Amino acid sequence: MKFTHTLCLLGLIAWSGAINAQSPQTSGAVEKSILALETKWTESQKANNPDMVASDLADKLVLISSDGKMMNKAEVLADAKATKYTSVEMRDVRITVFGDTAVATGDFVGKGTDSSGKALDEHSRWVDTWVKMPNGKWQCVAEGNTRIKR
Repeated sequence: MKFTHTLCLLGLIAWSGAINAQSPQTSGAVEKSILALETKWTESQKANNPDMVASDLADKLVLISSDGKMMNKAEVLADAKATKYTSVEMRDVRITVFGDTAVATGDFVGKGTDSSGKALDEHSRWVDTWVKMPNGKWQCVAEGNTRIKR
């Protein structure tokens, strides 16, 4: 009896895996798209050009900075314009897709000057939530950061 239950369970698992393997979400296309958007965001920081990603940020974006400040899209773009990076690096990016939502996490390392002109030497972890909008475009709707103590 135990053997029969095991075979049934293995059959269900295999069948479930076959269904999931056929899902377009597991093809990696969404993950690649989100990684490209995250890379573009990093490039915009390197270039000090937040206009590069403005259309990738939802109008109702909410960002929580590493010092706990909540910002909307306009504040995020203004802060990004005033921050001058001399080096920026994105590390250990991981993307998980949940239907029309994707969660990206990673590490950020950046040096330069912050929006108030103070020296900036930041190492933080971040989480971004991306949503596929009705027009098919992916936009970031939320971001959170936390500093990594050295």
